[in-house]
Amino acid sequence: MVLADVSLAQYAMVAAAAFLTSVVGGVAGYGTGLLMLPVLVPLVGPEAVIPILSVSSLATNASRLLALRGKIDTRKAALVLACALPTCIVGAYAYTRLSGPMITLLLGGLLIVLVPLRRALVRARGNLRNRGLAVAGAGYGLLVGGTSGAGVVLISILLAAGLEGMAVIATDAAVSLMLGVVKATVFQTTGALPLASWIMAAVLALVALPGAYTAKWLMERMPVRMHAWILDGAVVVGGILLIVQGMAPSN
Repeated sequence: MVLADVSLAQYAMVAAAAFLTSVVGGVAGYGTGLLMLPVLVPLVGPEAVIPILSVSSLATNASRLLALRGKIDTRKAALVLACALPTCIVGAYAYTRLSGPMITLLLGGLLIVLVPLRRALVRARGNLRNRGLAVAGAGYGLLVGGTSGAGVVLISILLAAGLEGMAVIATDAAVSLMLGVVKATVFQTTGALPLASWIMAAVLALVALPGAYTAKWLMERMPVRMHAWILDGAVVVGGILLIVQGMAPSN
């Protein structure tokens, strides 16, 4: 199926799924893009997924940045951006050159790898100095350029660099917004963002706000450790499903 063939009923289905993933991602603090991958790939095709999610994430990160602008660690944000921007461009352009099955396998593998990677970075909390932060930023730029949902890695990198609380969320939003603009620009100039993709991205962005408020209500009633376990399990299952789909013979 191509994106232009998506019906109104399917848009409604995507909106419902986006609301649910927004709730889960809001509860755990990350993962909305990750969880939308298994939903969108069968519907719009793997080539359209990352461009769509890169646009829809702009609204989310912009609102977070506005609300927490006084909490940003500008030095660490500037260091990560300086190293991540060039590699992000490379990653985004490389994504546009991959075939559908290759993209599906890449995304499925990413979902599974991100779970242990996040846990390893969290264990390094406070031990990542500027040189390590620069290297991690460059690697993250390449990763986020051609994928979606890699924000969990950035949050873990910032925690490992010693940031805490709202400073993590604010700095993550600042870096993610700039990289999101770069990704969207690359995808737009290479023809990967037709009007239908912008419409789908707008649908995702609109339902994110009520999902965030629902997540806040749930967070007040759910143990913190349960948040991460629920999301990690959903991410791994989604990754397995994508890999199976990518390995399936085409008709």
